[in-house]
Amino acid sequence: MTQTQTLTERGVGASALRPDATLKVTGEFAYASDLWLDGMVWGVTLRSPHPSAWIRSVDVGPALRMPGVFAALTHEDVPGEKYYGLDVRDQPVLAVDEVNYQGEPVALVAADHPETARRAAAAIVVEYEPREAVTDPRRATRIVRRQPVRVGSVFEADVVVRGEYEVGMQDQAPLGPEAGLAVPAEDGGVDLYIATQWLHVDRDQLAPCLNLPPEKVRLTLSGVGGAFGAREDLSMQVHACMLALRLNRPVKMVYNRQESFFGHVHRHPARMRYEHGATRDGKLVYVKADILLDGGAYCSSTPAVVANAASLGVGPYEVPNVDVVATGVYTNNPPCGAMRGFGAVQACFAYESQMDKLAAACGLSPLEIRRRNAVSQGSRLATGQVIDSPAPLAEMLERLAAFPMPGPSDGDLLSLPGGVSQTTHGEGVRRGIGYGVGIKNICYSEGFDDYSTARVRVELVGGEPHATVHTAAAEVGQGLVTVQAQIARTELGIDNVTVATADTGVGSAGSSSASRQSYMTGGAVKAACEAVRARFQGLPPVEALEKFGPIEETREFHHRPTVPLDPETGQGDSHTQLALCVHRAVVDVDVELGLVKVVALDAVQDVGKALNPMALEGQIHGGSAQGLGLALMEEIQVRDGRVLNPSFTDYLIPTILDMPPMRQQILEFPDPNAPYGLRGAGEPPTLSSTPAIVAAVRDATGLPLSRVPVRPEDIALR
Repeated sequence: MTQTQTLTERGVGASALRPDATLKVTGEFAYASDLWLDGMVWGVTLRSPHPSAWIRSVDVGPALRMPGVFAALTHEDVPGEKYYGLDVRDQPVLAVDEVNYQGEPVALVAADHPETARRAAAAIVVEYEPREAVTDPRRATRIVRRQPVRVGSVFEADVVVRGEYEVGMQDQAPLGPEAGLAVPAEDGGVDLYIATQWLHVDRDQLAPCLNLPPEKVRLTLSGVGGAFGAREDLSMQVHACMLALRLNRPVKMVYNRQESFFGHVHRHPARMRYEHGATRDGKLVYVKADILLDGGAYCSSTPAVVANAASLGVGPYEVPNVDVVATGVYTNNPPCGAMRGFGAVQACFAYESQMDKLAAACGLSPLEIRRRNAVSQGSRLATGQVIDSPAPLAEMLERLAAFPMPGPSDGDLLSLPGGVSQTTHGEGVRRGIGYGVGIKNICYSEGFDDYSTARVRVELVGGEPHATVHTAAAEVGQGLVTVQAQIARTELGIDNVTVATADTGVGSAGSSSASRQSYMTGGAVKAACEAVRARFQGLPPVEALEKFGPIEETREFHHRPTVPLDPETGQGDSHTQLALCVHRAVVDVDVELGLVKVVALDAVQDVGKALNPMALEGQIHGGSAQGLGLALMEEIQVRDGRVLNPSFTDYLIPTILDMPPMRQQILEFPDPNAPYGLRGAGEPPTLSSTPAIVAAVRDATGLPLSRVPVRPEDIALR
């Protein structure tokens, strides 16, 4: 199918077909869990059953005595540094003398079969001395980061609304579990084939723990079955490498679904208090907010999540007076870190709920209150940063309002709340409408040296020019491989393009997070292609290659500089780029049973430039689906530090039956600072979809509903 598209149909701006599409839909695509090598053995992790305890002893003898078991390791077997971490190296490779959350790795086993390894791990005898766990973030005493954002001094207004809001712990729920294969190398190093989001940061954490120089820890990206932030932190990488180096043979590790819930970070639960003040005609005067984020047992990316919640805590609205404080704390709950929306999601639910309250208090519609306060190009954020590229929020709201409303239910039971369970025939069902607006930073912020590297080689193959693009950028399902090839075709005028497998044999591309890869790796590929094209010296590609031979160029792309937020005032140009999305949700609610059917979830998003319109529509669909999950069903239930629902039986995610038809309108207001004028697009739909859906449920029920996810008992038991 790909070969039937012309060069124009496969370049930037076209819906070029994905090279992995057919393989994925037919089940032939090779994911990391499919890795196989002759002679490999299986690794398994023993995890703590306690959220907080001292470790008094660990006896691996019973495991080692079992037939088929090759190794059993504890922290004493870590060859190098015993701690790692993204921002702070505070997380033990294997627990040393204490455990700080349920599921913390304590020991490793390698065996000839995964079931043998699991039985051997269960045979290890660990003597724990449980201690009181800190599980309420309001009582936590250890702070990861506290970030105020303060401007102005007027905190009185004609109309004042207040609210307290809560966001539960959401899981990224990637369908592909954590998996990888570690292979010892002849030079004493290790080759790791891994599903991850950032190859180089994995390597830089692994090398010190393995007591190896970075060049001897080589990572190659394997097939990734979704990520959404779950693969930013290490999971089984260091464990598989330790076992492989100890045994001098390949070791494969694959988490089952239950272990996956313990083996990666989650979205930070949040408790938020907000106060909005406005004039009688609905113009914002001030916003006060206190945002508390539960970071769990270890630091992970909590500092950056706190910064996002603080700097974007009032939303895309002009507010002259702001007093926002965001705080991330340590607890003995599961570690929390990156997840799509990254701190902005939690704040968005609160400030959008407040905007609806304010609209009612001022006698305005939800759309009008947002229009009167909408930012635009030239507006100043609460941090003092000026929005210096298009921010067409008012127009986006107008376009959203112009979408036709869905008609009444057609009587099909599948279209009613409860769906296939046929719990209602329409009695007790009420319809509601709600709106949501979100603003998300794109790329890394606060002075982080954000860059990506691309190597482009052009040569003649069979008399035809062929380009190979090599980056370390992780394709996690978002379509980045396709976009890299599109850019190369456009810049070089060459149809035959191969995107090499991502690995650490080329410079870092940064993480596939923060909606940054099209911007950053796209910018790097564009720059490398421009350098290659310059060496054509105006000749057509075939003539240039016949004259000069193969041409190869490597380029780094950096975005414009940013600065850290001031620790006292929160002022500073901390963000590279900002993106907007707006949603309108229509729901039917069975108010007697507490069941919700999302009838429509329409979106308008400004993307600057659509590099691949079809893939972009898919990103908006996917982000909206995760927002729907947070609104109505997704939550890791944690009680006294223990996870109660580590399975897809009890942790519910939206299916195709839960997602409604979506009308989308994609706007293209180019950002002059970005490659092709593009604007990162993967995360914004997740922000605005959640408050829109909850607002619609409030509209149908008349209930305040200040916590997500909204449960049936929140509606029916009132």
